[in-house]
Amino acid sequence: MPSLPHTERHFRSSETVRDIVIGMADGLTVPFALAAGLTGAVASGHIITTAGLAEIAAGAVAMGLGGYLAARGDAEHYGQELRRELEEVEETPDLEAAEIIELFQDYGVSADQCESVVAALRTDRDAWVRFMMRFELGLEKPDPRRALHSAVTIAGAYIVGGLIPIMPYFLFATVSQALQISIGLTLLALAVFGYIKGGFTGIPRWRSSVQTTVVGGIAAAVAFLLARLI
Repeated sequence: MPSLPHTERHFRSSETVRDIVIGMADGLTVPFALAAGLTGAVASGHIITTAGLAEIAAGAVAMGLGGYLAARGDAEHYGQELRRELEEVEETPDLEAAEIIELFQDYGVSADQCESVVAALRTDRDAWVRFMMRFELGLEKPDPRRALHSAVTIAGAYIVGGLIPIMPYFLFATVSQALQISIGLTLLALAVFGYIKGGFTGIPRWRSSVQTTVVGGIAAAVAFLLARLI
């Protein structure tokens, strides 16, 4: 009887999801707080929408730039550590070989059992360095496009999230009515976003939805209260 092929399903886009979460969470809460705070101070929906769009534009640029710089920092850190590992493999190969044995011993593999692995790695400097980077330092080679991708993802998610609480102020005549709809849309968006996020991260969808709604709702409420006080 033929055996079915074994397929492992692992999620490998955690960085992209993290960027979306960062951008969407801030996009939903900050523009909402600004619009809600202005609702108590002005009666013009035009002023609120103008201020909201300006904040979304500025926030998207700032968040995108932050994501770009963070990803560039990760790449520069990897390059620094890579150069250090190359020097150590060239200058102190015996110490590096001993470190490989120590790494395997943490998993219950004896020095004798890993001799063949050490010998094989010592014949290929590049593979040896990659092994040390991954298993000694826990560093993966970053995608050279990661910085730009991160910036675009965070900025795009911020814009999408920010437009949700602002949209009612375009559609309703009174700002008080728009605020009520904005609150409902923001909470609904948080719930849907959390539900979808749970499918990607492996967390039960409903639990993720509730957690995202509660945390995002609290953040939005705090930001709203601060905006009203100011």
